[in-house]
Amino acid sequence: MPRHLLLRLEAPLIAFGGETIDNFGVIRDFPALSMLTGLFANALGWRREDCELHDRLQSRLLIGSRLNTPIQRLREYQTAQLFEKDQGWTTFSAPEGRASSPSYSMQADGRKSLTWQRYRDYHASLNVLVALRLEPSDDAPTLDDLAVALDHPARPLFIGRKPCLPSKRIFAGWQEADNVLHALQLAHLPQTDGKQSLRMQWPDGEGSLVGDCMIDLCDERNWTSGVHGGWRPVREGSFIPQGAQT
Repeated sequence: MPRHLLLRLEAPLIAFGGETIDNFGVIRDFPALSMLTGLFANALGWRREDCELHDRLQSRLLIGSRLNTPIQRLREYQTAQLFEKDQGWTTFSAPEGRASSPSYSMQADGRKSLTWQRYRDYHASLNVLVALRLEPSDDAPTLDDLAVALDHPARPLFIGRKPCLPSKRIFAGWQEADNVLHALQLAHLPQTDGKQSLRMQWPDGEGSLVGDCMIDLCDERNWTSGVHGGWRPVREGSFIPQGAQT
């Protein structure tokens, strides 16, 4: 049976980012394919300009996720006063300022400023198990390479946004299974009362459940342009664990 790499995504705050709408940073219930690609790329020490490496890894990933805890969302309200002539250093090693706008208002000291407001959603105290494999499996990086990188990352890792630091080791071992769904059903089952169902999402063609549904998901990133596009079919469903593993 194929071997699947297991990840434990657990933290006080997690952000599985979705489409940003104006100043609202919304989240999804399950981690995006692009987010996990970025997580591995960060662990491997790749840079943003390594577009071909990112695209290739993303195209090889077959991922599924299982929610081990119920969804609890919170919204952070952020505000900042921005001045018209403020400048800051960028990654291009050059100062960058802000263009003038009618939105700026005159302050008592003669400077023009505006107040920027935005909202960022987060999952609170979420525990997610991810099962994945690579196709083709022999190309670099391999599953073993990804496992080593998670335990010895080139840079600090975060789950979605930089404030979302993992509270436990991300690498969670291995699971042999026929497909991604089977791996999610077998791996590290949480203690339940025998009635709680666990929600899952997995690629179409990687197993099916009675009552599951198929949806088209836009969570692939074009790493050259930085824009998300394209759709892939995934299935969502739930099951009640019949046992638990410690």
